[in-house]
Amino acid sequence: MLQDDKVYLGTSFLTDADGIETSQPEYLNLRLANRHGLITGATGTGKTVSLQILTEGFSAAGVPVFCADVKGDLSGLAVAGEPKDFLAKRAEKIGFADEYEYGSVPTVFWDLFGEQGHPVRTTITDMGPLLLARLLGLNDTQEGVLNIAFKLADDEGMLLLDLKDLRSLLINMDERRKELSAAYGNISSSSIGAIQRDLLVLEQQGAEDFFGESALDILDLMRTTRDGRGVVSILAADKLMQSPRLYATFLLWLLSELFEELPEVGDRDRPRLVFFFDEAHLLFDDAPKILVEKVEQVVKLIRSKGVGVYFVTQNPLDVPDGVLSQLGNRVQHALRAFTPRDQKAVKVAADTFRPNPGLDTRQVIMEMGVGEALVSTLMKKGVPSMVQQTLIRPPSSRLGPLTPAERKAVINESPILGIYDKLIDRESAFEILTKKAEEKVKREEEQREEEDRQREAKGRMKKSRTGFTLPDFGRDDTPSKKSRKKTTTRRSNRQSVAETAMKSIARSVASSLGRALVRGILGSLKSGR
Repeated sequence: MLQDDKVYLGTSFLTDADGIETSQPEYLNLRLANRHGLITGATGTGKTVSLQILTEGFSAAGVPVFCADVKGDLSGLAVAGEPKDFLAKRAEKIGFADEYEYGSVPTVFWDLFGEQGHPVRTTITDMGPLLLARLLGLNDTQEGVLNIAFKLADDEGMLLLDLKDLRSLLINMDERRKELSAAYGNISSSSIGAIQRDLLVLEQQGAEDFFGESALDILDLMRTTRDGRGVVSILAADKLMQSPRLYATFLLWLLSELFEELPEVGDRDRPRLVFFFDEAHLLFDDAPKILVEKVEQVVKLIRSKGVGVYFVTQNPLDVPDGVLSQLGNRVQHALRAFTPRDQKAVKVAADTFRPNPGLDTRQVIMEMGVGEALVSTLMKKGVPSMVQQTLIRPPSSRLGPLTPAERKAVINESPILGIYDKLIDRESAFEILTKKAEEKVKREEEQREEEDRQREAKGRMKKSRTGFTLPDFGRDDTPSKKSRKKTTTRRSNRQSVAETAMKSIARSVASSLGRALVRGILGSLKSGR
């Protein structure tokens, strides 16, 4: 029943006109697994188990997998399952008993907060303005100012690694508002203030742990073991789900990184990576049209990089039509039709399958039990199979989460232990701008001291010429604030040879950096690998 070039999903049972029941195994073809997929169904109908057995199947076939664990249940993939009567009965019923074995899959745990797995980080520069604007919930005007901030950082050779870098840059932009508006477009203090407030909210949600270095190398998500199994990367997302926008934006960033960094590989006998996007509705809720269009474009093109994307959600209506049409492999669990929207979802789900004359798809969707699903996968030449009502196979790994001690043991044996655990804070925009501000204050203090010395010298000169101190007669020799400002400005514009040389070098570095920074479809940085 298990085949090297396919992932076994379960068994469907057919009854012909004479009442004779036959069965057939249902598979997902590995060669067509990069044509993406969809797992849908109401809460408690078995979506997590379907995700679990797909992950086991991909891993056994040598395909690395990334998935987010929003409830903690998927952590059970890391250990072998425990014998249970209902699992054995399901294996017996679907004709899988002879091949059914309990076992684990090689697992690496990740966590944005570094609590339940290895820290996973990116930099502000790498994420780019489009996704960051989505994360902050900015309007068009504020997003325009954020784009200027990124362009300014590129032009002046400043890296934006973490939140303090971006805050420092925004403060600098506010101080140089008039100068920068002439070069880049209008910059208002109110827009800068709004972005700063949103950054504060983001920081309170824990995003400060996400931005920084060492940044994630996506090749660490594409590991295989010595015996040829694909390593499963599991993102601990139970805490992250408390900040849904951060969760969705992180996964979207990761998807864009895979698209931008991986080379074209053409048709392969199996994917290079399978990416499960759980709670997919969070990606599209309130997303601007331009972002949805770009997601659609990424999903369409990323299959040529050997990546299969599988969306997991309750309702097929959660996924826009342009994306839904590209999801060729479908596992549909039961839906409940209590409201008009539910009834529409049932109709949409039924209509997207290739019809089966012997199956009332719409009725079956509402009547299936836990662990049953309608399955349709791509066959040769990319043609979808006829939809079948399928009993999903039992998983080999544990049903349910690991204990904290078990999770810690897996983390301590991880192949990437120690690589991302230490936070690196190298020189970036914050340090550069702080240094500039300190130098500016120092220059102003030196200028004031020089002016004071000159006034004192002038007073001593007058006294030495007359032999006595001239009466003041109410005249104040101290320059007015206005004249002092003019003097300060004039003197600060004078450059020494060293200053001129340093600015020339800075412009050269900024220019070369600006040429090197190329952004992709979703605005994330392309390294040119």
